Amino acid sequence: MFRDRSELLTDADPVRGYGVAVTPGRDGPLVFVAGYGEPNRLYTRTDGRFSDTACGIVADGDRHGMGVCAADVDADGCEEVYVHNCASYAGLTADSDLLLDRLESDRYRWTDTFALAVNADRLNFRAGRSVAALDRLGTGRYGVAIASYGAPIAFYELGDDGEASDMAPDVGLDVEGGCRSLLPGPIVSEEIDLLVGIEGGPNRLFRNEGGRYVPVEIDPSLADPEGDARGVALVDEGDSFAVVLGNWEGESRLCSRNAAGTFVDVAPDALSTAGSVRSVVAADFDNDGREELFCNQFGEPNRLLERVDPAAEDSDGGSEWTAAAIGDAAEPEGFGTGAIAADLDDDGVLELLVVHGEVAAQPISVYAVPDAAENGWLRVRPTTEHGAPARGAVVRLETTSGVHRRVIDSGAGYLCQTEPVAHFGLGEATPTRVTVRWPDGRERTVETRSADTEIGISHPAAKRVRP
Repeated sequence: MFRDRSELLTDADPVRGYGVAVTPGRDGPLVFVAGYGEPNRLYTRTDGRFSDTACGIVADGDRHGMGVCAADVDADGCEEVYVHNCASYAGLTADSDLLLDRLESDRYRWTDTFALAVNADRLNFRAGRSVAALDRLGTGRYGVAIASYGAPIAFYELGDDGEASDMAPDVGLDVEGGCRSLLPGPIVSEEIDLLVGIEGGPNRLFRNEGGRYVPVEIDPSLADPEGDARGVALVDEGDSFAVVLGNWEGESRLCSRNAAGTFVDVAPDALSTAGSVRSVVAADFDNDGREELFCNQFGEPNRLLERVDPAAEDSDGGSEWTAAAIGDAAEPEGFGTGAIAADLDDDGVLELLVVHGEVAAQPISVYAVPDAAENGWLRVRPTTEHGAPARGAVVRLETTSGVHRRVIDSGAGYLCQTEPVAHFGLGEATPTRVTVRWPDGRERTVETRSADTEIGISHPAAKRVRP
């Protein structure tokens, strides 16, 4: 299915990297890659290709970047980038984190909020992995959670003076153990719940109740006490979401909600036998109207699963997943650490970007499906009342072939965060209605029959509301 598109990057230098995040830039997406013991990279687009423009504190070549996410933590309408640095397996690490604040007056000028004098005693030295952005109060002002390993989870929010405060105990995120993954989204409610993937024990689930996270009883398949969670992702099931648990050296899970609201494991063999999973990406790479699952394997070929139309299979009406030809993205000699999906070249087709570096430095890879442009597509970009990407918002698309949903990514897949856009492949269907639900519960509905375009939808409280 996939063909190599790595020529979108101007360099093919080996990189020892981990997490990757995508945030909007003035001339297209900015792609931030965390460097492990080497400089971070910030890829910006010029003349259709991406070049590394990282310098100064953004490059920061002395620390060990792991998890990355972008979010508007100071409510100024522009996303910051949080980089979790970690050179230790567990407990404490010598590396502190970065909170990079972009100055809109200068395209390439950034500052580190943790370097402010008010934060001298607020640095995070807990060893961890994934990070995620949470708008727990629905105000468009995000906090950042860090999945610590052998230390309590941290959850940083900023005051108006730039003071960073760890609010984890105050908001109910009192978790300590082998935390690896964070998956925000409407898992058991319509709010932005939080699934914490655990190594060496059951996963934890929290429901957001008015800005406080309350632990809830978790179904056995989702708790998965024998699994070592790494890649996690939400999969569209029309009016609900399934949860993918990509486990390390064990059976992976596809937890789907049945009619009783209980999560049950329905993983096909092609997924359950996928050992040594790092990242999982759920996206419609071929624009056929059904998501695929990309499993980034470690030290073995990557896997791709596709959802088969039950009508085409003459089945009993239930959708089925099957292994698909993965093409160039198999990477049998790859040591992938992070992976995301994003439309890097604005052609309506998602690229798959894979970062490597667990054992040795390897070039970053980019892939895409060549014939995906033959199918229709629609992209929806919701924004907060401040004008920043509305991470955590749920986008519901109605088409002539059915209903589809996406969550604007706040952090998933292990160490990574994808672009803040809901990408829908349409196949031969026609869109009819788009509804956005923001983390504060407000909604807007837009009637549309347009395809092959991107729609921006502003929060109802924004000063300027775009149709």
